[in-house]
Amino acid sequence: MKKTIYKGLFATLLPMAGVAQTVNEGILTVLPNTDVSTVSSFSNEKDAAVKNDGSFYFYSHFNNEGIYTFDDKKKNSYAIFEPYEGIGGTQEITGSAPSEFYDVLFNNSTVTRAFELKNDMSVGGTANFNKGIVQIDSVKGAMVFQKGATSINMSDKSHADGEVEKVGNEAFSYPIGDEGMYRFAKISAPKTLKDSFFGKYYFKNSDRDQPHASRAGVIELIDNKEYWTIERDDATKSDIILTLSWDPRTTPNELLKNAEKELRIIRWDRSQNLWVDEGGIVDMNAKTVTSPTTVDGYGIFTLGTVKEQLILEGDVVIYNAVTPNGDGFNDHFVIDNIERFPNNKVEVFNRWGVKVYSTTGYNNTDNNFKGYSDGRITINKGEQLSSGTYYYIVEYEYKDASGSRMIKKAGFLHLETE
Repeated sequence: MKKTIYKGLFATLLPMAGVAQTVNEGILTVLPNTDVSTVSSFSNEKDAAVKNDGSFYFYSHFNNEGIYTFDDKKKNSYAIFEPYEGIGGTQEITGSAPSEFYDVLFNNSTVTRAFELKNDMSVGGTANFNKGIVQIDSVKGAMVFQKGATSINMSDKSHADGEVEKVGNEAFSYPIGDEGMYRFAKISAPKTLKDSFFGKYYFKNSDRDQPHASRAGVIELIDNKEYWTIERDDATKSDIILTLSWDPRTTPNELLKNAEKELRIIRWDRSQNLWVDEGGIVDMNAKTVTSPTTVDGYGIFTLGTVKEQLILEGDVVIYNAVTPNGDGFNDHFVIDNIERFPNNKVEVFNRWGVKVYSTTGYNNTDNNFKGYSDGRITINKGEQLSSGTYYYIVEYEYKDASGSRMIKKAGFLHLETE
């Protein structure tokens, strides 16, 4: 047996004897400053609609097959998910139709799986993670924060366990965690209102599918206990600055021994099948690491340490081997992060001091040394150079709070073309 609601301005929805479910088959309007509650499971049917501009208390499960929304001009809508007094257990949020919430309260002290989200939940205001972990189903569930939306009160006992999406052009902190550990990630503000980024945290080792042995030479250690995924929607063209957090309970101690100088954000580069350094500005008080500029790609990120002695100002790293054989590794003279400093010059000389390569505006995409004498002022332009040891000079303009200065680095370069 079920109870049916057609329309109401104020109601307390209680099941009668033998009633297992509260069902809306019509139009339910909740006006501002109005409270509605249902002790039994609530279901909004396929051709039904709920417009909640008041406070709707869901003391059991929630299912939406129709329209659940609010007036975005009034912004008074409040949905409360918490068990009825004396009743605990998991609350399911399900349904095949998207549900549009403004302010949402999660308040369930059940230790494991307080909430199971198997519905597309959109948040336009504030998600208050007061008590209880929201387990987001990877197939049927979604939690989307719209422009202006935010979250509060996250902790180990209350956060989103699963992938969270953020839409809009403001900075955002993902309220994510895994295995009872709250481990947020933050992104800077994208450029447009429709830009969309996804974030998820994994409390497990990434080494099996992204082998830690496959890493850029500057990387010393890789976090073997946790990682994050930050993905960009296909239609989004903006890039973001990324901030990751560390926690002594989850982050290996060896990564934190000299965190202020060596801790970095590292990313699995899918095109190279290689862990690469995204740089890092460390905040010891906040226990965060932030990429100094927008990240160069998306996918899997984690924490790592670098060999400090190899890093120049601006996180520039020069690799001294070139093997242009088309295998995707060291096919050109790699200078990490040189693109951040476009006022640069790179020269390569042979062992007799003859210049064989010279360019300005060097980068790692289309203006770099591939083992050919193809600079502007060189000998035998266009010819492949023979294997051997060469000498490089790299100069770039670096700016910081002290002003602008030229950084110059010289060293030996090994070329293998045979």
